[in-house]
Amino acid sequence: MAGIIAFGEVREGEVKKSSWEVVTAARQIADVLGCEVHALLLGGPGFADAAQELARYGADAIFVAEDESLGHYGPARYTSVVVDFIREQGCKVAVFPASALGKDLAPRVAARLGLGYAGECTGLAVEADGLVATRPKYAGKLFAKVGFEKAPAIVSIRANVFTPQEKPAAGEVRSLSIDGESGGLDAVVREIRASAGEKLDVGEASIVVSGGRGLRDPENFKLIEELADALGGAVGASRAVVDAGWRPHAEQVGQTGKTVSPQLYFAVGISGAIQHLAGMRTARYIVAINKDPDAPIFKVADYGIVGDLFEVVPRLTEEIRKLRG
Repeated sequence: MAGIIAFGEVREGEVKKSSWEVVTAARQIADVLGCEVHALLLGGPGFADAAQELARYGADAIFVAEDESLGHYGPARYTSVVVDFIREQGCKVAVFPASALGKDLAPRVAARLGLGYAGECTGLAVEADGLVATRPKYAGKLFAKVGFEKAPAIVSIRANVFTPQEKPAAGEVRSLSIDGESGGLDAVVREIRASAGEKLDVGEASIVVSGGRGLRDPENFKLIEELADALGGAVGASRAVVDAGWRPHAEQVGQTGKTVSPQLYFAVGISGAIQHLAGMRTARYIVAINKDPDAPIFKVADYGIVGDLFEVVPRLTEEIRKLRG
């Protein structure tokens, strides 16, 4: 029996980074419980070889279901396959990514099985009574610890909270046969059209440049966009500017937006409210640019520039472009 089931996400034949995080979280729990991690991936034909990489992060076995009907996410179809897998394999905990897909699928699985569900978890621990999950409540104003009355516990983990850690395991890839008729009536995805000029996802970028109220006007976000372009990174934003309608919610970094963990994070004109810090403090290197020397952002920054961002950012962008040719 699998101790922990880790659901990995496949998109267009690619195993997403969120899958590494899910397996890492599952591995941490499994090491405490002394059991195995079995990863489960669903998708269209042709991604089985890529699934092997989950062994690097601690998957003892990797179950792969490849079928044309799984090429695009369908709630009923995916729910039936996952529920059947959990019933057949058995487990103590099932971990999902808190991606758009995971947040739709995990509660459906829990409801079908009559089990408890905790979403967007930022911490998982094993205590005497079983799994205890930590998750934000009231728009991140507080964190609650929740337990589960019966196993398996169904949880989804917030993106970029569980940093992928390599811990090689056997990772045998096993083909999973599925019932061709399971799922019942479902939505059918005919095609997916990417928007023109689609931008790099702030949640997956290795470099993020975020702007805040210090930019004074939405038009001034062009300074952030130019710096991000020079660095090859993504544009982020604080909650204040998103609430003001300056930037789309997809760019918001923080407890009520996206949690990011890039190699390099620029906080420009951002004071450093605790809700914003919770969404980016795991970045490897943090650079803060703010005219207020007492801004809280400097307490977490690796490098700080006290100065007028309207002078600093254009000069910085210019020098980076020179260095990168």
